[in-house]
Amino acid sequence: MNRVRPTAVDGLFYPHNPEACRREVKTFIANAPAIDVRPKALIAPHAGYRYSGPIAGTAYRTLQAYSTSWDRVVLISPSHTMGFHGVAAPTWEAFGTTSGPISVDQNAIEQLTSLHLVHQDDAPHDQEHGLEVHLPFVQHLFTSISIIPLVTGEVSPSKLAGMLAKLLETPRTLPIISSDLSHYYPYSEAQTLDSETATYIEQGQGERLREEHACGRLALQGLLELAGTEKWHAETLDLRNSGDTAGSRDQVVGYGAFAFA
Repeated sequence: MNRVRPTAVDGLFYPHNPEACRREVKTFIANAPAIDVRPKALIAPHAGYRYSGPIAGTAYRTLQAYSTSWDRVVLISPSHTMGFHGVAAPTWEAFGTTSGPISVDQNAIEQLTSLHLVHQDDAPHDQEHGLEVHLPFVQHLFTSISIIPLVTGEVSPSKLAGMLAKLLETPRTLPIISSDLSHYYPYSEAQTLDSETATYIEQGQGERLREEHACGRLALQGLLELAGTEKWHAETLDLRNSGDTAGSRDQVVGYGAFAFA
């Protein structure tokens, strides 16, 4: 397959060895609680697996029984490496993983580009971990899937809601918003702030989310705007932080898994 985006953070955020990576992802999903929900959309974290892998596993566990229900996954991450305006889609035909490439739905990206909902630029994707860490989970659950990988810069939530609505006109499409929650607060403060974030998500109050609530705030607000239109309801599946999974409790990063149904 030509024009494959190479991995950037394997060996850093998740194992470089394919078998070790598959084994770790399988364990995260197997150890997650079985929650009876069939998601229309998910929110899941994107830190190194030792920190956020168990919480991501909770989100992806909900897809296990329904993995034949979708043909493509829309992955949306905030940019961690550069600032820009709008939403960046890649020109690559596939994204590489330690287990082999996943095809990019370039037809969908061309449609979004023609509607001026995204622009094509590989630079924001080059070193971005917010999408890449999800790919082993997607690959584990879906035997045949394409992805629509998007990175957000400064963009209005309403534009993101419209973009998601356009993509969901094609059946069997699953949006997954990649976002961590609070960053570098003491453990108890992070718990309070993340609980507040979960409440806003569950109540559909995207307008109350601020920068300190979530790094993927804009995409979360876009999804919540769409959820309000579609009458979806959010459920908190998991809410923990790095002090619960690995590392010190002096300064932690919050992680949440949420399903919309």
